[in-house]
Amino acid sequence: MGPSPYPAQADSPRERTMKALILFWLCVLLFPGFSQGRVVGEDEAGFAECNVFFPGQVPPEGFTEPFHVKICQQYNREPRFATLYSTKDKIPLYSAFKYTKAAQNEEESWLVEPQVDDPDNDQQEMVLEADLVGTVANLGANQALTSDYVGSGYERGLLNPSLLNEEDFQTATYTLTNAVPLSPSLSKTWHRDIGRVVEQALAPHCPSKDHLYLLAGAIPSSVRVKGKVSVPEALWLAACCDAAEGWSLGLVKKTSDENSLADLKVGELEEQLLAGIELFKGSCGGDSKNKEKVEAILQAVGQIRAGGQVGTNDRQESKESGLVRKVAGIIATPFIKLLELLIYLLVELVKFTFYFLWLVIKRVGSTLLDGASSLWGGVVSYLQAISMVLISIPYDLGRVVANISLGFLEIVQDVAFLTYRILRIPVGFVLHLAAFPYHSVCAIPSVLKDLAAGIGGTFSLAVDATATLLQGFYYVASHIAKRFIPKGSSGD
Repeated sequence: MGPSPYPAQADSPRERTMKALILFWLCVLLFPGFSQGRVVGEDEAGFAECNVFFPGQVPPEGFTEPFHVKICQQYNREPRFATLYSTKDKIPLYSAFKYTKAAQNEEESWLVEPQVDDPDNDQQEMVLEADLVGTVANLGANQALTSDYVGSGYERGLLNPSLLNEEDFQTATYTLTNAVPLSPSLSKTWHRDIGRVVEQALAPHCPSKDHLYLLAGAIPSSVRVKGKVSVPEALWLAACCDAAEGWSLGLVKKTSDENSLADLKVGELEEQLLAGIELFKGSCGGDSKNKEKVEAILQAVGQIRAGGQVGTNDRQESKESGLVRKVAGIIATPFIKLLELLIYLLVELVKFTFYFLWLVIKRVGSTLLDGASSLWGGVVSYLQAISMVLISIPYDLGRVVANISLGFLEIVQDVAFLTYRILRIPVGFVLHLAAFPYHSVCAIPSVLKDLAAGIGGTFSLAVDATATLLQGFYYVASHIAKRFIPKGSSGD
């Protein structure tokens, strides 16, 4: 990650993971062709894959402050240009690019770089500022934001002008890490002059556009927009044609004079920058070797400069329409301010909306994680119970086998006892049968005795019965006689 002079607030791994996932899917769903701006790490050489925008793939030397951040600006996963950004001044110090082709400006879609403010952020893509609310620590601490320009009277001037690029290269230029605060008129003249110089003076005198390397930079000043973003005191352009008959050239535009455009050698330009700066290496370093081409280029630059200042239609039209523009400016100013206020309110509303959505997603995610944790605890408990049951199966199986064995032994015992009882029956019967004659003979005297006693008893019983019967008849006869035979008198 790039160096940062400001400490970043650390999030927990769980929150960081949730934020990364949410931001990733938002980017995929809402911005399928998003720009990418990778902050180059200190352990990487130069600008990594963006070294192709420097002659000999060697970036400028001498920019060694700890608040200088190297950014490889990409779009659709391809390098488009390189930027050295100052987190202290919150503007780019230079952008390195190649001239592709002049094109009309497309719709602007301004992006910010998350890793400039939060080096520990996992996102390596530039996204809209509203999409980063609540997901990047200290957003805006190290870089300018759209809100810094609202109502300030300054525009976001591009160091790498969009009009010198086409298609994906042009789309990639609309990033706040490629913009500096410029007045509307200065922004217009800077893009106009640089466009004409590159198209009419530099590109025609280099054998191939692939050999033409461009550095557009800004010199910071103490003037700050809203006390935060530095307003450059000068803008500069360094060009190098890294070919057999190569050349190099520098141009400077003072922001205090928007019509100024001074040409100078690269060495002279380096002296106006930080001490020890060397912009180009190899055949582009030092003084140019091809004096003739440099003279031709300077002549073309002079014509462009003269056409923009003295005796030109632009100058004449500017003088003639000066009063009209002032009146139109006075009339339009309230509407512009109102529009800026509406844009500011809209940006704040979008920020609040995304922050609210982030809170909702965070709460839902926390609930889902808690539910997943509870579910996991239930699964673990269930697996523990199953494990205990599986472990007890061999023990229970042993008990069943033991009980079956004991039951079988009892059955064998019962069968043996039953067999024993069955086998005992014939022996007893034989013994009883053998003893029958003995018991029978021995019983005869007793039987005869009992028989005689029985006969005697019977006869005695018959005599007693007969006597009793005769006694009964006598009693009846005497009773009847007493009833029916009259008694005689006592004298008879």
